[in-house]
Amino acid sequence: MQASPRNRAELTKIWRAEEDAPFVGWDFSYLDGRMLLEEPPWSYTARARQLMRKASTVLDIATGGGERLLSMRDSWPDSVAVTEGYPPNYKLARERLGPLGVRVVEAENDEYTPFPFEDGAFDLVLNRHGALFVDEIARMLVPGGCLLTRQVHGLWAQDLLAAFDAQPQWPDAAPDKYVPWLQRAGFEVVDLKEWSGRLVFTDVGAVVYYLKAVPWLVPGFSVASHTDNLMALQRQLEEQGQLAFQASNYLIEVVKSGGEENSANG
Repeated sequence: MQASPRNRAELTKIWRAEEDAPFVGWDFSYLDGRMLLEEPPWSYTARARQLMRKASTVLDIATGGGERLLSMRDSWPDSVAVTEGYPPNYKLARERLGPLGVRVVEAENDEYTPFPFEDGAFDLVLNRHGALFVDEIARMLVPGGCLLTRQVHGLWAQDLLAAFDAQPQWPDAAPDKYVPWLQRAGFEVVDLKEWSGRLVFTDVGAVVYYLKAVPWLVPGFSVASHTDNLMALQRQLEEQGQLAFQASNYLIEVVKSGGEENSANG
C-alpha cells in the first residue's frame, strides 16, 4: 500500500530522530527488543574466556569501546592490551580500560597498517569483527601463540543492502580467503565454524539507526537520500510484520607454528 504524503512526512520525522540518536562505542542496546540477531550454537566469548585463562599476554584488536572485553574481565591474564582506530571509541576505551591497567593503543584497523607492538609480544590475540592483518598478527604472536577471531561474512545482510541499491564491499571476506592466508603465514587451524541465520528488525526506525551506526554497509546512507527505500521497507513491514535479512559469520581459531600448542579444545 502506498503511504499517503502525511504518513510519509510523519514517518520521515520519526526516522530522522533515529538517525540523530547517539551511538557510542559498539553498543547496540538502544535497539534492544527492536533488533534481533540470531546467535550461532557456538560462543566466541566463552572460547575467548577459556583462552585468556591460559594466557599471560593478550591483545584485543579493534576493541571498540571495550564493551566485549570488559564483559570478560574475570578471565583477563596479567597483561592486557587493546587497539582502536576510531577516535571516539579510542577515547571511550581509554576512559574505561586505562584505569584497569590495560594498555590502550590508537591504531588503524585494516590489512596493511603495521601495529606498534614488538615481535612476539603476545601469546593470545583476540579479534571480534575487526580487519585481519594476518602477517602482522603472526609477527606479534609467540610461537605456539593463538589467534581467535569471529568475523562477519562479506555477504552479511546482502538482501538488506540490496533494499538500498548497495552491494557488499568485501564479498570475499570469508574463510575461503582467510584460512589459506593464515596457513601461508605459519598458522595451524585448530577450529573453524560457520553459521547462517537471520537479522530481524521490528520497525524501520531500527534499520535507520543500524545503518547509521554501521556506515560502511550502505555508503552515504541518510534518511533524506534514501526515503523511497525506507518507504518500501515500511510497506514490507506492514505486509510481513517484521523485516528479516540474511546473517552469517564464522569463527576461526589458529595456532602459530613453532611452539607447543596452547589452545587445545576444552
